[in-house]
Amino acid sequence: MNAWTEHVSAALLGTQRRPPPSLPEAPAGTADPAGRLLDQAALLTVRRRAGLLPGTAEPVAPAPAETAPVVPPEAARRLAQILAGERFRVLPEWLERAAERGYRVPPRLLPDLLEKGRTDRGLRPLIARAAGRRGVWLALRNTDWAYLVAVGEDDAAADPGAWQTGTRGRRVAHLVRLRATDPAAALATLRETWDREPAPDRTVFLATFERGLSAADEEFLEAALDDRGQDVRRIAADLLARLPGSAYGRRMTERARVCLRGEHRTVRHRAQRWIVVEPPAGHDDAMQRDGIPFHAAERIGDRAGWLREVLARTPLATWTELFGMRPMEVVCLPIADAVDHDVHSAKDVHLGWARAAVRQRDAGWARALLKGGVVVDEVEALADLLAVLPAGERDAAAADLIRWVEGHDDLIRTLDRIPGPWTGELADTVVATLLTAARRPDAARFVSRLCRLADERLTPGAVSRLDEITRDHANSWPLTELTETLRFRHHMLEELR
Repeated sequence: MNAWTEHVSAALLGTQRRPPPSLPEAPAGTADPAGRLLDQAALLTVRRRAGLLPGTAEPVAPAPAETAPVVPPEAARRLAQILAGERFRVLPEWLERAAERGYRVPPRLLPDLLEKGRTDRGLRPLIARAAGRRGVWLALRNTDWAYLVAVGEDDAAADPGAWQTGTRGRRVAHLVRLRATDPAAALATLRETWDREPAPDRTVFLATFERGLSAADEEFLEAALDDRGQDVRRIAADLLARLPGSAYGRRMTERARVCLRGEHRTVRHRAQRWIVVEPPAGHDDAMQRDGIPFHAAERIGDRAGWLREVLARTPLATWTELFGMRPMEVVCLPIADAVDHDVHSAKDVHLGWARAAVRQRDAGWARALLKGGVVVDEVEALADLLAVLPAGERDAAAADLIRWVEGHDDLIRTLDRIPGPWTGELADTVVATLLTAARRPDAARFVSRLCRLADERLTPGAVSRLDEITRDHANSWPLTELTETLRFRHHMLEELR
């Protein structure tokens, strides 16, 4: 036992149980054993440190040269304010706008920005776009920031060796890039290692097939329906449902046409075309293989759940061909149950069509479902249809949907599904809704929730209209905060022009 460990043992046991070891070179000190132990420990510490030999280190490679310009000084000061906590919720918009304008973050702010991404995964892709090459250089030297290497290094994505030796994130980046430029090569690359990949990796790799999806992928996706990984099977089924002309789509069409049929009826002496609904009578292995779960996620009956799933995965052209009508005409047809001749199945049919329109990105059906008075009380499903419409139609359609929705809770849930920026007619409707609600004393909670959504999504150009509302309701903190945030965002975006 050396002198240091002897002193450690005496300290642990206590000097009453073990006296301090003698240290000849120690100067005469206090007679108190504990004090003498500490004096000798201090001497040993200095002796140990003085005896250390200098080490050597490899020189740090310099950061690569940047190609993008740094943001203007005013924008840099604004970012420093945001990172310090002032209106932090607008950081994603700042990063996105900076990247769109081809700017990068100033080097002095990179450590604080990368630290934010360490705790907030949603920021990481945006940080990767705006951090520049120096951001990746820093991330390679701090394991807490290593996420940036996976999501932001374009060179890694382009490097063929990344597929063989890279992390999961770098391999995903490689596949995404390859799917965008050469989907066939991406398919061949994944085929080579598919059987050796763990299920979580197979899941994320297969999800990249959403880009460049074509009939050439069908055979591989059909085989993936038999994969041992549940998530792999789910993604394969979702991708096949988006693939026009696939065998999967034909199987779904056969099931769907058993569930829905056309029928002529006379109601009040008037001949009408009806849709008669008979949900699937049972669930079999073939349905399970095609991604139709036995139990629905919603709290509904199993047969209703199966009907929704089948319709959501059936090509929408099935119905225009079956009824010989345009989507709007099909959507407006009355619906009856095959047994009770009521309309209880209408909601399931319309909801299945809405999910199919989102999955198949069919703007014609999305437009028809939004305007056709469908029997759907799940407003989130209708709000999701807005993303399918052409950009020029979304604001007006969203405004119509908001005016149609009843109840504050449903309105908040609907707006929560509508990404920003809220402009045009949609912005006008939101401001009008705020004005009406601000006049009602019982709507304070609704105003607060709506302001929190609007401060990130409402166009900053609406601030002039909100000023009048804020003046009339000066005691409403949410309205005041919304106005200040919109003004802050207005200046922020101007600085990034």
